Amino acid sequence: MHLHDLWFVLIAVLWIGYFFLEGFDFGIGVLTRLLARDTAERRVLINTIGPVWDGNEVWLLTAGGATFAAFPDWYATLFSGFFIPLLLILVCLIVRGVSFEYRHQRSGERWQRNWELAIFWTSLLPAFLWGVAFANIVHGVDIDADKNYVGTLWDLLNPYALLGGLTTLVLFTFHGAVFASLKTSGGIRIRARAQATALGLATAVLALVFLVWTQAHSGNGWSLAALVVAVLALLGALGANRLAREGWAFALSGLTVVAAVGMLFLSLFPDVMPSTLNPDWSLTVTNASSSPYTLKVMTVVALVFTPLVLLYQGWTYWVFRRRIGVQHIPAAHH
Repeated sequence: MHLHDLWFVLIAVLWIGYFFLEGFDFGIGVLTRLLARDTAERRVLINTIGPVWDGNEVWLLTAGGATFAAFPDWYATLFSGFFIPLLLILVCLIVRGVSFEYRHQRSGERWQRNWELAIFWTSLLPAFLWGVAFANIVHGVDIDADKNYVGTLWDLLNPYALLGGLTTLVLFTFHGAVFASLKTSGGIRIRARAQATALGLATAVLALVFLVWTQAHSGNGWSLAALVVAVLALLGALGANRLAREGWAFALSGLTVVAAVGMLFLSLFPDVMPSTLNPDWSLTVTNASSSPYTLKVMTVVALVFTPLVLLYQGWTYWVFRRRIGVQHIPAAHH
């Protein structure tokens, strides 16, 4: 395997890890308006991700940095062509982080309600926009011979991309509902399971259409295998959720995210951004990569630091593994 192929795989792993972790993170944010009935229950949901949400976003920073270093042409074309959607995502992530930190700084009802609304919208929009962005990457966009995106913003809002956005939004919300049932206790836990069932059925419909469309357009044998895994994992998650096996349900909903995102990368390879104007103008792992020396240095650095990051983040989740319920809120507030 060439180093540029290895780094395509590593970048895919980083994005998969990001969507696995930030997926339920976004889902919890959306559920603060769909599942929680009052301020106390919203606090319960927010507290389930309070210790980990910022660590989850490290995967995004690492994925973006690795793309910049390993495939500079891919990074340049992607961030210039998708400037407005990515800027919206960035603004949402900034406001979302501020909302988590500012919400509890004052006890006023209006103050807290406004920041809770900010958490909802800045969770919903990125969950949708990431799906739009990755659907366009896989389906192909207007790239000219100079590796520049020459389309418009409206070209990115095509039916396939919008379906991709809806799929990731509902999938992440389902993932979040399963996580909520795993991390909460009492009535909110029971309602989270019920909502996970409804969201899971909606996910099944949207994801099946989107992934089959992807397979028909640019799929291969490996992506077909990933599609089958995603469908079976989603069905398994629904079954485990119905049996109140929250741990298994979360593991399987996470596998659904992993397999679905993995399928996108498998159907994309060896391209990194296909051109709809001329296949010869597509960005590939070969013509968009950095020099072999750069990739070699990056590989050494990744081998040293990646295990440390994984150990630290795993320890964080272990420390904050216990359930939380409404009965814990007064003590936490005090």
